[in-house]
Amino acid sequence: MPNKSPRKFDREFKLEAVRRLLAGETVRALSDELKVLRKDLYSWRKLFRAGGAEALRPLGRPRKSDGVGAAKVNKQAREVAAGDPGAPERIAELERKVGQQQIELDFFRQALQRVREARRPNAGPGGTGSTRSSRR
Repeated sequence: MPNKSPRKFDREFKLEAVRRLLAGETVRALSDELKVLRKDLYSWRKLFRAGGAEALRPLGRPRKSDGVGAAKVNKQAREVAAGDPGAPERIAELERKVGQQQIELDFFRQALQRVREARRPNAGPGGTGSTRSSRR
């Protein structure tokens, strides 16, 4: 039985298809050549016209390589700060909060690692794999 899960297309594939559509190729011919549903081609063209190439990103959580990097965020923060006199204080406050959260994350990672190390190995089926009891 053939797999019925929908195909996933990357942004470059979609951009090339839209570029060819806008150059004058027919939707039917392009659909047959690329083995893509016509409704997908129409929707990609509509998205491209509404939001450009950025609108053609795949649905779901963006990959780390596609995400907004720290450098881009810092650049945007500086641009905002240039227009708002109270922005530098706000940015400094947010940076302190991020630092505090990083310290807490490190603490909890270490605590979790200690719990995992203290855990007794599972002695087989039906055995317990928990930590020692705190009762004496």
